[in-house]
Amino acid sequence: MSYGNIMAVHTTGASTGGVRRSHAMAKDDADSIEKYRSKINKVGAQYGIAPALIAAIISRESSGGRTLSNGWGDYDSSRRAYNGWGLMQVDVNPNGGRHTARGAWDSEEHLRQGTDILVYFIGRIRNKFPRWSTEQQLKGGIAAYNQGDGNVHSYENVDENTTHGDYSNDVVARAQWYAKNKGF
Repeated sequence: MSYGNIMAVHTTGASTGGVRRSHAMAKDDADSIEKYRSKINKVGAQYGIAPALIAAIISRESSGGRTLSNGWGDYDSSRRAYNGWGLMQVDVNPNGGRHTARGAWDSEEHLRQGTDILVYFIGRIRNKFPRWSTEQQLKGGIAAYNQGDGNVHSYENVDENTTHGDYSNDVVARAQWYAKNKGF
């Protein structure tokens, strides 16, 4: 199944600094992301997802693992617990995504879990918006990975409920950078 061409997805990039800023952040994370290239490529091939997109989610979610504490991230002080697990920050919050952490934080198993969640949300967006182009559905699925498909209401405002109001635009711009500059 084709999920679309990440290079054909329109993006405005990060909310502050646009595409140029997203590219700079991707470049900053490139050395950390490189350590996971073989796992990213393998999982991307298994799911039919552009490896550059997996790399971009890892960049956005954990700066290639550099922002994690023993694999955990997104600390919630009100719960005194972490919300996210691993490079792709799978949501383990019982009031959020309610996923169970699988595999080591930097493992292929974790990347499969995160990519499986992404593919699930792309499918949900496809069903919700069947008239959107494949690339629009891909971008909507990326937004849903961050906020859930119930919070995606239109393509024009796809990021209205995402973290910093730019999640899918930032991830797409980073993915395009990884594809063009790092051969993912």
